[in-house]
Amino acid sequence: MNRIMILAKKELNSYFNSPLGYIVGSVFLVASGWIFMQSFFFYEIASMRSFFSMMPIILIFILPAVTMSSWAEEKKSGTVEVLLTFPLENIQAVLAKFLSAFAFLGALLLMTFFIPLMLIKIGEPDRGVIFAGYLGTLFLGAAYISIGLWVSSIVKNQITAFILSLVVIFGFYIVGSSMLLDSLPPLAVYVGENLSLSTHFNSILRGVLSLKDLIYYMSVVIFFLFLNARAVGERNWR
Repeated sequence: MNRIMILAKKELNSYFNSPLGYIVGSVFLVASGWIFMQSFFFYEIASMRSFFSMMPIILIFILPAVTMSSWAEEKKSGTVEVLLTFPLENIQAVLAKFLSAFAFLGALLLMTFFIPLMLIKIGEPDRGVIFAGYLGTLFLGAAYISIGLWVSSIVKNQITAFILSLVVIFGFYIVGSSMLLDSLPPLAVYVGENLSLSTHFNSILRGVLSLKDLIYYMSVVIFFLFLNARAVGERNWR
């Protein structure tokens, strides 16, 4: 566990020591802040519902940018061979990269805390919605990150990793859309809704924290981290 945390700390530092980390962070804060300010000032709604309802779309672009270089760039530069000569199991290296990206997401969300603090100071927002929104965003982000890391492990170019991650994540997000499911048989609707990242996120955002949603997100994370570890092992990068 100590080895995982050491590598995770190194990976996290790399986000804050590179221009990409600051660019991604700035884009996230500007986009999320603009969405909130639009509902707060233009529509005079002291709520974070619009903020969280757009979070899945914002993160579809933000988190693939965070994960795209995790494996792809290391393979391109040759540093992955050095990494995998360390006394680490493949799954430990994968977990370290996942934890570092997840911690970076946590740091981004932490920088938005001024919004609920401001709302609490000037009014009485629904604190349950705020708590559920942040919790749901963390679960959703964890799923996005695990998918992005897996994609980065199977390609050699970070731009390709970004685009492919975006496509895969968007596919999981839109599969539960009523636009796609309205004309399908009930079984296909049931499967689509249960596979959709958006369906489970919206359930949490309504304040309904069910075991079903938690198991879903944990299953997605574990499945794609497993694929990531397999991809690392099968390519014999050692």
